[in-house]
Amino acid sequence: MLTVWGRKNSSNVKKVLWCLEELNVAYNQKDVGGPFGGLDTPEYKKMNPNSTIPTLQDDDFTLWESNAILRYLTEKFDQSHLLVAQGIQERAAADKWMDWGCGSLFDNIKQMMNKIVRVPVDERDPETARVIYQNIEKLLTIADDALANQPYFNGQNFGIADIAIAPLFYPWHEIVTERPEFPHLERWFNQLKTRPAFQKIVLIPLK
Repeated sequence: MLTVWGRKNSSNVKKVLWCLEELNVAYNQKDVGGPFGGLDTPEYKKMNPNSTIPTLQDDDFTLWESNAILRYLTEKFDQSHLLVAQGIQERAAADKWMDWGCGSLFDNIKQMMNKIVRVPVDERDPETARVIYQNIEKLLTIADDALANQPYFNGQNFGIADIAIAPLFYPWHEIVTERPEFPHLERWFNQLKTRPAFQKIVLIPLK
């Protein structure tokens, strides 16, 4: 059976668990990282020398980097093409959004959590917070514009690119109450809320 190492409230771990739920693939999940620790042990670093989460174990095969794990899981288990776009251009477009989420949006969401959310109110730097929120809004404007022309980041159908981005969008959406209007992102997010696997894995309290 597959084992996913990583705490359940991590955005990048959520991607992997959500994907497995959508594919109806059995797995074990083990809490490491954050308050659970365990990332710097020799045993874990043998699996993932970066000391990051998630890490996937599939028998004697080990894989890290959340988007690489998503691609591996769909390649191995998605025989009905539930999550993978069809055609070389459609798949490349989905890959583009996956890499955008990881390379652009993730760092800003991580900064929001570490420098604003997890910092006592009287210790927060207002200017730092302003810059972080401004950067996120610029990126979400790009995403909202894209969804004006297609229902999902994966294209016409829900898929792997949506799984890669939604857990990153959720913390911002949950925390920032005074925010610009992003109607296409809101429509997309509301569609995802109807999915049982999304409700189970992504819509859990932030810590």
